[in-house]
Order: sequence, then structure tokens, then C-alpha cells
Amino acid sequence: MKKDEMVCDCDVIHEEVVDAVRKKLPDERELYDLSDFFKVLGDSTRAKIMWALDESEMCVCDLAVLLGMTKSAVSHQLRSLREANLVKNRREGKNVFYSLADDHVKQIFEKGLEHIREKKD
Repeated sequence: MKKDEMVCDCDVIHEEVVDAVRKKLPDERELYDLSDFFKVLGDSTRAKIMWALDESEMCVCDLAVLLGMTKSAVSHQLRSLREANLVKNRREGKNVFYSLADDHVKQIFEKGLEHIREKKD
């Protein structure tokens, strides 16, 4: 498809479509929050952590060894992921284990990865 074929060259407004979509348009705050949600996922280090936690619940020490990072650096990234409600933690004695926050997060992450892998085929 050529670039000029992708441009709408009409002056007709399809009011029914515009009105139907406008009624469903989320409010500005929701769209702002959605944008922030994807910004948090937009860091490759956090994506690595998310991938690891998609595979298994892990503690900071295990994540640090897996990713070749310091515990401090991993903790910093986990804090961002926790604040965005993407990961959760649980304490077991002196250990704190992290996992993906819920099935929605798991599905979003896995679908994103599936989409990226699909483009390579």
C-alpha cells in the first residue's frame, strides 16, 4: 500500500460513527493512567523483570543473579512496577517474593510478547 493510499481524501463526516465512538471515549484521567501504565512497561529492564516474574515468583536476590544486576537496581525497578500495580510481593520469613500482580497483567505482558514475536515471522 502506497502512502497516499492511506490518507482519507473525503470531506464527509460519518456522524453516526463519530457519535458512537465519542460516547465510549474514556475520560482524560483514564487515558492518562493508561499512558502511564504503558510507560512503565516501556523500560527494557522492567520488561526483563516482568518476563522473569511471568515464569516464576522470585525474590530480589534471584532476580539480581538472573539479570546480572545489583539487588539495589532490581529493588528500584520493582518499586516502579509495584507503584504501577504490575507486581505484588509476599513475605516468607526474611524473604520477600515478587510475582505479577494478577491475571490481567500476565495476559497483557504475554499478549505483548506474542505480538512482538509474531512480527518476526
